[in-house]
Amino acid sequence: MARMARAEVFSPDDVAIVHVMNRVVRRCFLLGNDPVTGKNFDHRKVWIERYLQQFAASFGIDLLGFAILSNHFHLILRSRPDVVATWDDTEVARRWLMLCPVRKDAEDNAEEPNEMELNSIRHDPQKLATVRLRLSDIGWWMRLLCQHIAVRANHEDQEVGKFWQSRFRAVRLLDDAAVLACAAYVDLNPIRAAQAKTLESSDFTSVQRRIQSLPQPAGSKAPSSKTEAVRSRSPQASSTSATPQEARPADRFLSPVKLNQRSDAKPGPDVCQTGHRCSNKGFLPLSRPDYLSLLDWTARQMSRGKRGATPQDAPPVFERLGFDASTWCELVQDFGQMFRTVAGRPQTVDTTRSRVNQHRFHLGSQARKLLAAAD
Repeated sequence: MARMARAEVFSPDDVAIVHVMNRVVRRCFLLGNDPVTGKNFDHRKVWIERYLQQFAASFGIDLLGFAILSNHFHLILRSRPDVVATWDDTEVARRWLMLCPVRKDAEDNAEEPNEMELNSIRHDPQKLATVRLRLSDIGWWMRLLCQHIAVRANHEDQEVGKFWQSRFRAVRLLDDAAVLACAAYVDLNPIRAAQAKTLESSDFTSVQRRIQSLPQPAGSKAPSSKTEAVRSRSPQASSTSATPQEARPADRFLSPVKLNQRSDAKPGPDVCQTGHRCSNKGFLPLSRPDYLSLLDWTARQMSRGKRGATPQDAPPVFERLGFDASTWCELVQDFGQMFRTVAGRPQTVDTTRSRVNQHRFHLGSQARKLLAAAD
């Protein structure tokens, strides 16, 4: 069955939550320990995370979750054209020029654009409209991210040719059940791949960043990981470690977990004023502690090989979302194989049509059976 065009599934002028994934060429381990060459490329995970922080601060796109492994990475992104609509022409031009700079400093970082550079965009209506649309385009996020990493890695290795296996894979998440299952699938990837045993040791993941940002008891230290050791060996470490950790929460570039997290939250874009991320809007009907507890429980079930077992102390979140424990474990375990174009409960998928030609979306029998049981 031919893959449906992405324009049929999501568009930069719509708010959409999308799970994206890309893998290096020939499934080599070019982002971690490569058994063929014996080299370690963990520093490239630092590159990717730094680009994620930069993109979250510049694009009109929320970063909901990520996991960077040795031969591929996962992201959960939410396009926010409603946030981009709140930016004036100067802000649109500035953000684009920070992503695609005309000038860079000695450390290869974008320099703030000058008036002439800003005018080249804001005084050209057609170019301005194009750039404004690109700032909420998940395709452009992935295009720039994959291009930056490929060029940098090929230059480092003195190689030419493809670095990524193909175009990125994308699955639109249609409802809360799909978003929650996908978030757990992404955050638990290192544990599923036997690269970590606990959430806090799952390096280069959004769940590790959220745990590192939790308030710590007096006299205690944040959970340690090899992430900081890899980051300290990176050439740019000196320029990024000067600010105390207390002033720089590790998850400041990620969207909050809980939807309408603030008691005074109002409907609307909820634009982030600090400039570290697109907005302050959450994405799950759960608090951060509830989400972390659910992940911890799920990780323990999977690591013990008790897939499908129903524990006596299953979290109350299952009752709230309509899942039983066995259904939840299977859904998270096989999320990547179950969903190819869109993900959601059967009734949501069946009532959704493609954007251009109004095609039906296909939901496999296994996914349909599991999610129907949760209705």
